Amino acid sequence: MSRKLLYEHINVPGIETFEVYRQKGGYRAVEKALSSMSPEDVLEEVKASGLRGRGGAGFPTGMKWSFLAKPEGVPRHLVCNADESEPGTFKDRHLMTFIPHLLIEGMIISSFALGAKDSYIYVRGEMMPQIRILEKAIAEAKEAGFLGENILGKGYDLEIHVSPGAGAYICGEETALLESLEGKRGNPRIKPPFPAVSGLYNRPTVVNNVETISATVPIINDGGEEYAKVGEGRSTGTKLISACGNLKKPGVYEIEMGLSVEEFIYSDEYCGGIARGKQLKAVVAGGSSVPILPANLITTTANGEKRLMTYESLAEGGFETGTMLGSGGFIAFDEDQCIVRNTLNFARFYAHESCGQCSPCREGTFWLDKVLYDIEYGKGSQSDIDLLVNIAHNIEGNTICPLGDAAAWPVASAVRHFREEFEWHISHPEEAQTRNFGVGPYADPLVSTVTE
Repeated sequence: MSRKLLYEHINVPGIETFEVYRQKGGYRAVEKALSSMSPEDVLEEVKASGLRGRGGAGFPTGMKWSFLAKPEGVPRHLVCNADESEPGTFKDRHLMTFIPHLLIEGMIISSFALGAKDSYIYVRGEMMPQIRILEKAIAEAKEAGFLGENILGKGYDLEIHVSPGAGAYICGEETALLESLEGKRGNPRIKPPFPAVSGLYNRPTVVNNVETISATVPIINDGGEEYAKVGEGRSTGTKLISACGNLKKPGVYEIEMGLSVEEFIYSDEYCGGIARGKQLKAVVAGGSSVPILPANLITTTANGEKRLMTYESLAEGGFETGTMLGSGGFIAFDEDQCIVRNTLNFARFYAHESCGQCSPCREGTFWLDKVLYDIEYGKGSQSDIDLLVNIAHNIEGNTICPLGDAAAWPVASAVRHFREEFEWHISHPEEAQTRNFGVGPYADPLVSTVTE
């Protein structure tokens, strides 16, 4: 059994309440930080842990915190990004639902380290049950003296506010999130200035993901060096993975970084293999915004090494033969799934969610959707395949925020690794409509999990 740092007590009845969470050692990290540590001490422990952002980018958390400007007399803010909108990713929602006090404790520790006295949890608007759960947890923590004025008599004040979003994927980008939090349309800002200098209300701000903030609790409890002993190389600690698609046991798993992809897919401790006795065809390892890899490349690198669930191993080979850990949205495709149709499903999502602020993304995502639709529904030509690659190339790296890259990478990788499937669709338009890919006359896109 792998070590659990976040989910050790996830199955304890009543763990969502303050009373039970406290009985299981909850808020010890807050007591330790406020009683015997300075904000600088907390920052150094996070740096020593090697913790990297769990929202997708994987940037070192301690380094990000150290960039925060501290002008005299100007308030600073911590904003938790709980706008979990990446297709295939649902681990933050799971954490907030079943162990919300872990996030609240992490918010207190992180806010203390940053000198923030007003912190915010920006939650995706559709997550109303989670919003109510968080508000209840905050009220319980405040009643117990862990929030509000003079926390635990240590002279530190903090209020945490829960702010629902409007359900826009673009607000997962941190500057668009800040715009939305200020009551504006959620368009990404041009950078610089970066949020660490001019963020929420033009004040120095750090934006971190739910899982990232929660991970500060075991870091302070056990020490940064102890946390860094878990994992592999620069991928330290544990990671929550949202597993879905054609798997026997979809769900949210906490893994130690360095677990092999093969073991994650096939071991009974995790996903249990491919559903209905089918063969693995492909995997999207980090949410819909990362390159798709065929079965042979997701379990083994092009150099013949075993692929591991780490930032470095999954990226081995670059985008030619590698992918990204991203947000940990692990989507498995079995042999019956149609790559063209599922790529169209992703492209349609990004075309719909583009804010339209910059031309490459606004126009490019529309054209990716249109060309893929033509190929899927028998109206495409062979030249459309190279057109898709050209459109993706013109989007990538040319947009204000990463949404354009997120739309381009899955399409380019699908063509790179499954070009023959695109060619077959074009040369067999009528058969492509009736071929039995999985369920029904044509497989539905992977919008829900499949179990035995």
